[in-house]
Amino acid sequence: MYPCYCLFSLFLFCSYSYTMPIPVVSEHLRCLSPWNLALFLLCTSQQIQFADDMQEFSKFPTKTGRRSLSRSISQSSTDSYSSAASYTDSSDDEVSPREKQQTNSKGSSNFCVKNIKQAEFGRREIEIAEQDMSALISLRKRAQGEKPLAGAKIVGCTHITAQTAVLIETLCALGAQCRWSACNIYSTQNEVAAALAEAGVAVFAWKGESEDDFWWCIDRCVNMDGWQANMILDDGGDLTHWVYKKYPNVFKKIRGIVEESVTGVHRLYQLSKAGKLCVPAMNVNDSVTKQKFDNLYCCRESILDGLKRTTDVMFGGKQVVVCGYGEVGKGCCAALKALGAIVNITEIDPICALQACMDGFRVVKLNEVIRQVDVVITCTGNKNVVTREHLDRMKNSCIVCNMGHSNTEIDVTSLRTPELTWERVRSQVDHVIWPDGKRVVLLAEGRLLNLSCSTVPTFVLSITATTQALALIELYNAPEGRYKQDVYLLPKKMDEYVASLHLPSFDAHLTELTDDQAKYLGLNKNGPFKPNYYRSDLCEGDKESIFWYHLRPLPAVAAWVVPLYCSGMWVWSYRAACRGRVMPSRWLGPWTSSLLR
Repeated sequence: MYPCYCLFSLFLFCSYSYTMPIPVVSEHLRCLSPWNLALFLLCTSQQIQFADDMQEFSKFPTKTGRRSLSRSISQSSTDSYSSAASYTDSSDDEVSPREKQQTNSKGSSNFCVKNIKQAEFGRREIEIAEQDMSALISLRKRAQGEKPLAGAKIVGCTHITAQTAVLIETLCALGAQCRWSACNIYSTQNEVAAALAEAGVAVFAWKGESEDDFWWCIDRCVNMDGWQANMILDDGGDLTHWVYKKYPNVFKKIRGIVEESVTGVHRLYQLSKAGKLCVPAMNVNDSVTKQKFDNLYCCRESILDGLKRTTDVMFGGKQVVVCGYGEVGKGCCAALKALGAIVNITEIDPICALQACMDGFRVVKLNEVIRQVDVVITCTGNKNVVTREHLDRMKNSCIVCNMGHSNTEIDVTSLRTPELTWERVRSQVDHVIWPDGKRVVLLAEGRLLNLSCSTVPTFVLSITATTQALALIELYNAPEGRYKQDVYLLPKKMDEYVASLHLPSFDAHLTELTDDQAKYLGLNKNGPFKPNYYRSDLCEGDKESIFWYHLRPLPAVAAWVVPLYCSGMWVWSYRAACRGRVMPSRWLGPWTSSLLR
């Protein structure tokens, strides 16, 4: 009788397994018997679909197909970012760097940059960035004597800016050998790339690469005689995808992958779900120090910088619609509201929508306001948020831009038709002109606005870079077998350590718990102060992590809650397994643990 009862309970639970919160189910995995676990997996196996995985990872770039690849697979990086902070524009010299023969002062030619003579200017940029990245410099000074990355051969694909250069030089100071390319064809600061090349880093990047150049640069980083990477630091997943598809033997020998972007993490989970991820990976994107600061505070400041530089628009009294009220949307709305703009929100998540309402914003459907608004800003991470239908109905001189990771949110492709005229009025600003004379102002061709048209605060990037460095150190020094072939989240202890490194910049002083207070709360006096399942963005549309939102009518809930409660079983949903495992603090290697003590 009991097996039948368990079978009935599990059957009902499987119907709702996708709604179970990761924090709840993961804590009780150990309580599930092998028989019940096998039964549960049998019930849920039919729900596992790998169509997206096949679509994302079945393509491979060829000499004639690289352009289509970057549009379909690499929407994350190659079409997302750009930097306005460069001394020279890519049009200054029409000769491709691939056709130049350049050497640095040491006689090395193991690099490919726009102009090695710009190295002095780039060095100044890096030194300025170091002043506002004190936490990363502190980590460098503390660890460079022990060389925790000695023997590490890191191949990286990120934005090559002054701030990223500080991270790269920190990794080199900790003992690593680095080879680097840009994760986007527009984001590279040429003078910074030259400074890195002058310092001996094998960097292959320049602003204004063609898409063929983009993949060539990645390949040059990976494919070098006598040098084989054992660590990957990626932003967008393009490097990981290239190694996985073109160099499978190299991929199998990688000791760890660190990924910081939404799109790149999504790709890693696809590989993990399909059973094709043969190396451990760290999901830096979902760490609190990355999500909260890089998304909320960074966008709150950089959205205005990008809009002002490109349009010179005055926002007082302007009608603005922001699509999405996640951390990015919250930052954008706060900045626009402070300037007197009338801000409307579109949102699919009732929790985020309620937050927008209580913050004083009107929640609408885009179709309801599209004819009246002066500015449309997307920040959902979705596709086709603004369609051709919306663009056709916009008023004259409406500004359209994107603050999401990739350029999929605005249907820019639909605008490249014979009846519409494109007019480039300044860098990263296009007027799309309709036959009746109406103009829509499109910024950065739908790519990420802040890095395409301006810059982002150095201090914020210091937080992310420090987290990346610690993740690399942990993965590289972890004993064999500690991390399985899966995607892991950083423990709260590491998040809190990164945050504590940045507090001295504000002369902030933490209050310490007394022994009695710590005992009352059930905490260690030194942290972590949040459980591992805590995420700052639980209300940000991550619905598989929000339990009560997904509970449907009460009778249906009771149908599986009561049997499960009576039988005393807890089940770890398949969704939790795909979402990634939280690395317990006790797993940390001795070097990382010594830092956090």
